[in-house]
Amino acid sequence: MKAASSQEIALPGAVRKVLRCGELAFTAYEMGKGPLVILLHGFPDTPRTWRLQMPALKAAGYRVVAVTLRGYEPSSLPSNGSYHVSSLAQDVVDWIDALGAPSAHLVAHDWGASIAYAAAALAPSRVVSLTTLAVPHPAAFAVAAKADASQMKRLRYIMLFQLPGFAEWYVRRKSFAYLETLWRNWSPGWKYAEGDLQATKDQFADPNVLGAALRYYRQALDTRSENGKASAALYAKPVDVPTMGLYGTLDGCIGPSVFEKSMPEHTFTKGRELVKIESAGHFLHQEKAEQINNLIIEFLKRH
Repeated sequence: MKAASSQEIALPGAVRKVLRCGELAFTAYEMGKGPLVILLHGFPDTPRTWRLQMPALKAAGYRVVAVTLRGYEPSSLPSNGSYHVSSLAQDVVDWIDALGAPSAHLVAHDWGASIAYAAAALAPSRVVSLTTLAVPHPAAFAVAAKADASQMKRLRYIMLFQLPGFAEWYVRRKSFAYLETLWRNWSPGWKYAEGDLQATKDQFADPNVLGAALRYYRQALDTRSENGKASAALYAKPVDVPTMGLYGTLDGCIGPSVFEKSMPEHTFTKGRELVKIESAGHFLHQEKAEQINNLIIEFLKRH
């Protein structure tokens, strides 16, 4: 399988640009003018995941930029190998600088959500509002998940990813069939378009990119290194940014009751709203695009 570059991701109507931050270069896709909204994708995914949100945000009067996460392309593989949340959160601040803006709204899904919580804790003055999809606050989630046997069963894939070499082989085997399994299990009944998952498979055809994506999960469990301690410190901080959490009733990755328990009000000093999306799974922004778009735009306009 030929390794694809992020230039090949199809986001009709978006302008491709490169955000240069130190030694790293991040491919981004931009639409519209107005207040800046940065979109953060998750795993296993690409900026293409936001193709149904970007035109709506543009039409609502926003400058919307979907950025490729660190390591999800060869140009953003760091020489120090750090995919700790402390590094990923700093990337978001660097993107705001590279885009020439004083601050930005963050809209984030899955791993992007985990990064966005940390970015809001790292630099609350640079984040106007925070909208997270499918993944709750990681510190509270770590506690809630351990108390829920069914949730721990859902997280078996994370244990698989802790096995260097074997995990990479297992994910790549049979043309990345495991990624299809994750998408089906996480969003049961969702009929995704043929090209949606293929974009992710093309990205991960580069073994360095796949390895980087899996190291997110390995380094998330690091509590000993300086970067690991810095990451934990960010999650221990309150989120001083208005926050909305969106989650689906059919999410096969993080159960709705666990999501709710993992968004304690005391963590969000500027307020937090929780919105349950009926009959939606983990990829709720694609499954229920119109509803999600309306909720995001209404929230942005209030902040």
